[in-house]
Amino acid sequence: MEYVRAFITGGLICVIGQLLIDKTNMTSARILVSFVTAGVILGALGIYEPIVKFGGAGATVPLLGFGYNLAKGAIKGVKESGVLGAFTGGVAATAGGITAAIVFGYIVAVLFDPKGKK
Repeated sequence: MEYVRAFITGGLICVIGQLLIDKTNMTSARILVSFVTAGVILGALGIYEPIVKFGGAGATVPLLGFGYNLAKGAIKGVKESGVLGAFTGGVAATAGGITAAIVFGYIVAVLFDPKGKK
């Protein structure tokens, strides 16, 4: 059942993204920034926590989850280090995901030959 909840949650996030692509003139970069910002706001307000508890990886893997982790890390950083923690907490909380994206992106770039658009 955990997989079904993750699939439903991640799928609904993707549906929202697809609707933004189809129904608005927003560029993919603006949608990306909007999702991360929405994750930060929803995480800071405590609204995203129940979604994470329900959807698991379906809620934490997409861009909203990245924003949620930034907010959660910043809040924890403020509690531990004061105002400076607002800047360092989010980076520390997301460092593993950022590192994985860079490493795997590099490996894929080395292994495959990209084709340009024609």
